[in-house]
Amino acid sequence: MIAEQSVEILAAPRPTTVNQRIFRAGASVVAAGVVVKIGATCKEVVVAAAYGRSDVLDAFLVAFLIPNLLINLIAESMNQALIPTLIRVRLQQGHARAQELLSHSMLSMLGMLAAATAGMGLLARAFFPLIASNFAPSKLDLAIRLFYLLLPCVVMGGIASNCTAVLNTLNRFALPALAPLVIPLSIVAATLLLQRTMGIWALAAGTLAGTALHAGIVGTWMDSQGYAFRLRWYGRNEDTREVAHQFGPVLLSSVVASGGLLVDQAMAAMLPAGSVSALVFGGRFVGVVLTLLAGAISSTLAPHFSTLVAEKDWTGCRATLRTWTLRTALISTPIAVALIGGSHILVRITLQHGAFASRDTAVVATVLAMYAIQIPFFTASRVFYRFVVAMRRTDLVLYCGVINLVLDIVLNLVLMRWMGVAGIALATSLWSIGTFLFLGFWTNKLLSAATAERSS
Repeated sequence: MIAEQSVEILAAPRPTTVNQRIFRAGASVVAAGVVVKIGATCKEVVVAAAYGRSDVLDAFLVAFLIPNLLINLIAESMNQALIPTLIRVRLQQGHARAQELLSHSMLSMLGMLAAATAGMGLLARAFFPLIASNFAPSKLDLAIRLFYLLLPCVVMGGIASNCTAVLNTLNRFALPALAPLVIPLSIVAATLLLQRTMGIWALAAGTLAGTALHAGIVGTWMDSQGYAFRLRWYGRNEDTREVAHQFGPVLLSSVVASGGLLVDQAMAAMLPAGSVSALVFGGRFVGVVLTLLAGAISSTLAPHFSTLVAEKDWTGCRATLRTWTLRTALISTPIAVALIGGSHILVRITLQHGAFASRDTAVVATVLAMYAIQIPFFTASRVFYRFVVAMRRTDLVLYCGVINLVLDIVLNLVLMRWMGVAGIALATSLWSIGTFLFLGFWTNKLLSAATAERSS
């Protein structure tokens, strides 16, 4: 009997700690992200060889800027406002009420996306000359026509974003993180098969097809996990009002942050031809790291912090903040140093093919090095950010965004005169450091206040 009990004890699985669960979830997101980024890197190589730093690629990148911004503005803002409340409702009121909240919120989000898409379509010829002021008339007209074709990506991308966030609340991370692979694969296929006959329109067609496949995959997976893809209006109640109250500041902060991206692209368009492409190519290398590290941390910590805050577990919050801020800094700093030191070699090996020449490598490598400075600060700030949002203090996110936009404009004006397009990248890294300091300060203040309130 004793021997049997001993065997049972030895065979019993060891309890999994919270940090182990977060690490495993983050590792699955990183692993899936690596696969996606390998696909994205292949896409960049194919696109660079086919189009180089050309006027048609500049036109496409500017055309896709607005649809991408609308997804980030509305869908991502809705996710950040919805997820803490969705988790609280599911824990306290049950799954059925959570489904109602999700259906209501998703309907609201898609309505806003459709309205924004229609509005941008009507106003395209008014605002495109503002964001591409240095484009020749033919190049500007091409950008506008590409923009019209890419507009359906707004609604499809919003669906994909919302379904992914909901899946994360159910501790489903790997497949949602892997699903975006269909986008670069579609672009590569379209470019290789259609570029000779369709030119830059092949890139647009591949983007449309990949975005539609992405939305279909994660929408079907969410439905299979118990949250139906259902669009219904259930009227306003305390929960929907809470989401709406949080959505406003997050949306405004996203507008401000996206304004910074628009400022960067617009100022790059004022520089010599190819500067927009150089900024995008250099930023995408750093984007790989930020997506893999900051994206994984952000995705896995968002439901965890929301649960801890709903349960008022401030000790758990403090331990999670301390542990994951340190871990992200220790992991991301050596990566940043390696990217800065090896920027020229990396760009030459990956992009210097076909129409992409050695002079392009020199420009993009400098942009990459300046962007890489932000990596440890941005990654660690995502830990603070998720806690602040879980605490439903989205007003602080708005204040931070306003400060960042002002810094971005001022630093761009100063640094681009000195360093050209690389100065725009350096300005981004500098305001990322400011974000880290701002959110770190308020995280500590909010946690101290909550702990004191519970003790009193």
